[in-house]
Amino acid sequence: MVTATLRFIPEADVPGWLAELAKTQAVYAPVRQEGQVSFARYRPGQALALDQDAVTPPKEAVFPQTKALMRFAFRHDPENPGNRRLAIQEDVDESPVLVFGTRPCGVKGFATFDGVFDSPQVKDPYYQARRENTVFVTMACAHPKRSCFCHYVGGSPDDPQGSDVLLTPAQDGYLALAVTEKGEALLAKASFALAPEREMEALAVHQKAREILGEPLDIARLPEALKQAFANLTFWEDMTAGCVGCGACTYLCPTCYCFNLTDESDGQSGVRLRTWDSCMFAQYSLEASGHNPRPTKAHRLRNRINHKFWYHPKNHGGLIACCGCGRCTRHCPGSVDLRHIIQEALKLHEG
Repeated sequence: MVTATLRFIPEADVPGWLAELAKTQAVYAPVRQEGQVSFARYRPGQALALDQDAVTPPKEAVFPQTKALMRFAFRHDPENPGNRRLAIQEDVDESPVLVFGTRPCGVKGFATFDGVFDSPQVKDPYYQARRENTVFVTMACAHPKRSCFCHYVGGSPDDPQGSDVLLTPAQDGYLALAVTEKGEALLAKASFALAPEREMEALAVHQKAREILGEPLDIARLPEALKQAFANLTFWEDMTAGCVGCGACTYLCPTCYCFNLTDESDGQSGVRLRTWDSCMFAQYSLEASGHNPRPTKAHRLRNRINHKFWYHPKNHGGLIACCGCGRCTRHCPGSVDLRHIIQEALKLHEG
C-alpha cells in the first residue's frame, strides 16, 4: 500500500549505504551462512542475501536469545562484620540498531511483544530500550513461499505495520517508502532520489504477490473451534504425530516471547540472564512436585495453537499472536503444518 512519496536507491548503492550506517550503529542484515540465510552483524563488503526471507526472524534485535538483565556482587559490610552488601548494576542497552531486509511479517510480530512487554500494566525497561532504539527497514515480499499465510491473519506481502521504511524490489533497485518519523529521518539523510512517478510499479509488485498467495482462509470462527476441540485429545494427538519436541517452531517464530530467568554465579558475583524458552519443551510446565499439567506433545501443541489463536486474541483486543510467516512449517523436521491444524479444527467444528 503506497501512501506517501516514494524514493529510489539503485541496488549497487545499498552496500555503501549500509556501510555508512554501520559507522554509527549496529546494522543487521540477511546474509548466507552455512547454506542458509540468517540475520548477522553487517560488515562492509559482505554479500547480502535479499532474494529470500531469512530462516531466523528479526526478533533477536529487540528480544535477544540471551540477555544479561543485571549483574550482582556481594561485598563485606565494614560497618557490620559478618553481613554482606548486595551491589546491583542493571544492563539496559540503549545502543542504536538498524535491521535491514526482513520481510513485513517478521516485524509485525513486535505488535505481539508490545502488548506483553510495553503495556499499561507492564513496562519492561530492557525491551522498551531496545524497541525505541531499533529501526526496521523491511522488504516487501515479491515472491511468497508456498508455506506463507500472512493473509490468513490480516497481513499482506506489503504490510507496513511495524516497519519504519518499506522497500519494494524494482527492476534496477528498490523503491523506498517512509512509514514512520524514524523512517523519514533515515531516508532524509541518505542520497535517495525522489520517485513518486514509480508508484504504479510498486503497486504492481504488491498486487502480484497477493495473487500468488491466493484467497485467505476465513479464521473468524477459529477461537470457537479451538474451544470445542480443547478436550478432544485424540484430535491433538493426530495433529502432533510428526512432532519431535525440538522447539524449533517457537525459536523461529516472530511472535513467541516465552523466557526463563536464571542467576549464574561465580563466587561472590554473578549475572541474571533472560533466555528464550519454549512451551513445546516438557520442562516448560514441569512443576516442583514432579507433576506436569502438559505431560505430552499433544498437550503442549494444543497450548501453543490455542495461545496464538484463542487466548492471546481474547486478552489483547483480538490481536492474533501469529504473523503467518510460515517458518514453523518450513523448518519443522516433522513436517507439522500450522495451517493444516487450524483447517482441521475448523472442519471438526463445522461437522
